[in-house]
Amino acid sequence: MSPPLAVVVKGWPRLSETFIAQELVALEEAGHQFEIWSLRFPTDVKRHPLHDKLQAKVRYLPEYLHQEPMRVLRAFLRARRLPGFSKAWAIWKADYARDRTRNRVRRFGQACVMAMELPLETRGLYAHFLHTPSSVARYAAIMRGLPWAFSAHAKDIWTSPDWELREKLADPARGASFGATCTAFGAEHLRGLSSDPARIDLIYHGLDLTRFPAAPDKPLRKTGDPMHLLSVGRLVEKKGFDRLIDALALLPEGLDWRWTHIGGGELKTKMADHAERAGVAGRIDWLGACDQPQVIKAMHAADLFVLPSRIAADGDRDGLPNVLMEAASQRLPILSTPVSAIPEFIDNGIHGLLSDDHPKALADAIRSVADDPDKAANMADAALARLKSDFGMDPGISRLSERLTQLCGEP
Repeated sequence: MSPPLAVVVKGWPRLSETFIAQELVALEEAGHQFEIWSLRFPTDVKRHPLHDKLQAKVRYLPEYLHQEPMRVLRAFLRARRLPGFSKAWAIWKADYARDRTRNRVRRFGQACVMAMELPLETRGLYAHFLHTPSSVARYAAIMRGLPWAFSAHAKDIWTSPDWELREKLADPARGASFGATCTAFGAEHLRGLSSDPARIDLIYHGLDLTRFPAAPDKPLRKTGDPMHLLSVGRLVEKKGFDRLIDALALLPEGLDWRWTHIGGGELKTKMADHAERAGVAGRIDWLGACDQPQVIKAMHAADLFVLPSRIAADGDRDGLPNVLMEAASQRLPILSTPVSAIPEFIDNGIHGLLSDDHPKALADAIRSVADDPDKAANMADAALARLKSDFGMDPGISRLSERLTQLCGEP
């Protein structure tokens, strides 16, 4: 018998979205049965241990409609006989009138395939990210007469037009039965656009501390010692690594520093060139995408974790990056910025430093950590304590499990 829940994701597996893998593994352990429907094929060479732990079957929709034309055509012709097709078609046409893009067409084609290939036992759809995955889930759910829900994160909230968010947050006859989001900052925004704010839940991802080793008890770095900085994040505009490179170029000659970066991203070549022009390339190690054991090893070798998040030109921004909690789990001092929900985890000067993302401000913050190792250690201890007390994974999974049980119980 097929599982009652279908989970829609952008791509599976993805190293940059281990928070999704963590959630799905926890839901399986809580007794939920589901299949994963991925809009894209995997591109990462490495896998996270969580990906291998998940038991759910993974189904791949046509990534581009022209790659599987007969599958798409058959699904479209058959979907037209579904009772909800006319309603889904009318909603899609209204959406397309405001967003005349190939991506909008692809969303409907993928939805037709999904609607026709969903097992008869499916009782609900749950999409990760409120933009494309939720569009596919919404169209497919309407065709099949099923309820659907979403989990919203960061880019999907801040780069989607308000009209589209309002459509997906409308009454359950046209929109989602409920929505979860991982920051209070995002929840407030979505509740302001929803026809029923009570349908938006704040559910922090939290961190499953059982997946991480105990924080190391390493010797305290002394003032004047070499300083090893670490960043983990995709090389994209919203992570702010270009400004960090400029900040590194401003550090005093007397500070012996080295920066290690972990993560892929489309700006890799541009960032490397930027470092060359800034005169700091020789002190930077670009490690690319790494698996969890490699990230943990790098954290243990570092003296400061730096994530200079900022708001991108298109409005994209971080939510509450899980990597900050991962750094805290290893008692690594943190330097970040007060963007979006980061202050929900870090109080400036208590659990870490929150700096303006201007290069000089970042450089000054790095110098302050280098000059006061005792304060850095105290902030790291406080962040670890807060992680354990307020940002564990279990409360969020319990609430989400309850919501999904209700979703699949609806007729």
